[in-house]
Amino acid sequence: MAESVPAKSSRFPPQIPYIIGNEACERFSFYGMRNILTVFLIDYLLVNANPDPAAREAMAKSHFHLFMSGVYFFPLFGGYLADRFLGKYRVILWLSLLYCVGHACLALFESSPTGFYTGLFLIALGSGGIKPCVSAMVGDQFTEENKHLVKKVFAIFYWTINFGSFFASLFIPLALKHLGPAVAFGIPGVLMFLATAIYWLGRRHYVIVPPTGHNPHSFLRILFSALGNRQQRPAGGDWLSGARKAHPEEAIEGVRAVFRINLLLMPTVPFFWMLFDQKASTWVVQARGMDPQVGSFTFQPSQMQFINPALVMILIPVLAGVIYPALQKTRFELTPLRRMPLGLIIGAFSYIIAGYYQVLIEGGTKLNIAWQILPYIVLTLAEILVSTTGLEFAYTQAPREMKGVVQSLWLVNTTLANIAVAIASSLNIFQGSGQFFFYSALAILAGVGMALMARQYKVRDYYQQAAPIPVGEHAAPGLNAKGP
Repeated sequence: MAESVPAKSSRFPPQIPYIIGNEACERFSFYGMRNILTVFLIDYLLVNANPDPAAREAMAKSHFHLFMSGVYFFPLFGGYLADRFLGKYRVILWLSLLYCVGHACLALFESSPTGFYTGLFLIALGSGGIKPCVSAMVGDQFTEENKHLVKKVFAIFYWTINFGSFFASLFIPLALKHLGPAVAFGIPGVLMFLATAIYWLGRRHYVIVPPTGHNPHSFLRILFSALGNRQQRPAGGDWLSGARKAHPEEAIEGVRAVFRINLLLMPTVPFFWMLFDQKASTWVVQARGMDPQVGSFTFQPSQMQFINPALVMILIPVLAGVIYPALQKTRFELTPLRRMPLGLIIGAFSYIIAGYYQVLIEGGTKLNIAWQILPYIVLTLAEILVSTTGLEFAYTQAPREMKGVVQSLWLVNTTLANIAVAIASSLNIFQGSGQFFFYSALAILAGVGMALMARQYKVRDYYQQAAPIPVGEHAAPGLNAKGP
């Protein structure tokens, strides 16, 4: 008797709108509060703590990037809880409630550093903790009958993120200007509460994948086993061969793949995130020194961040649908190992442009804020080449058992970058135009270094039988995306 083939369904599962609605509101809430954070710290919270404007700007940038490092560190915590103990649904729901409390703290304690920083910690814990779970939760809702819809739903998911970021960037800075901090932080709080309510309303529809529990062949167990048995490794074997006594070779090869990938990415990719995340700090500070009048509209410095999500929604379809396929037919195909170094160098060029602007500003020229559009275009192109390519590359190069570890380490790159910028800003070593050229030089060195290392890297793709569903914040259409 022939085996029956499941009939394809053309409709999304009924629970998908709840997850998409949750994501739209949550991303608006996050980007809304994040995009005004630097200006709020400079103009409100830190005014009495540091009366010197330049020192206060440096302190605000340091605090902002310390917060962002937490946002990208806590996915390790949330992903571990979801995978091993509680499952995705519970982790998302409970951490979303803490997320709401964090927003409430920002609105209620606008004049209290202790209360405000407590709110930032809870938001970092909540937004970071649910980050690896929400997109994976989307993938869990699909079966063999409708797996062909996975790519489409993640494209919608991706656009939803940028949609929320776009409108938050436009409207919340105006709320801060005209309605004050309590309302400006309160609106994102209301959106986060709405996000949580929408997610809860879908509770009877979700497919719940139970946690895996104890994993005897996890990344850390193999690592410790190899270190503990390094004297027993076979002749000619590498240092991980000592783990063969307790773990299968397939699992050990997975650990090797993790090291292979991260020896390429970790020394280089953080230098891109040093550039990218400063669009919400250093670039906002620069915009404060520009003429905000564009035609009949007066832009707030934080509003210029709307350019990034708008451009991403335009550029990714153009690159993925036109440029990449066209180059694939030539001798200059943009493979992932070519895109990422190129993206680092292009990102550096965006800082060279912004640095030149800063030189003019310091010389007394009053530039219009519209000039920032050019470096935003260049930086967004770099983001697509590095971020969307890098996450997909890391995913395909990792065996199935280690894909979660690689996704977590990808996010750690952003944590390391923000910690570095926070320290540099706190020490206030580079000021004015010097900081732009300093970070551009680092990115150029990283890009050249990555190009050289990529020549020695042996590509080995690991695809699952079903369509893979990478998770993370920075990803291409079909993956969970988007920028910090």
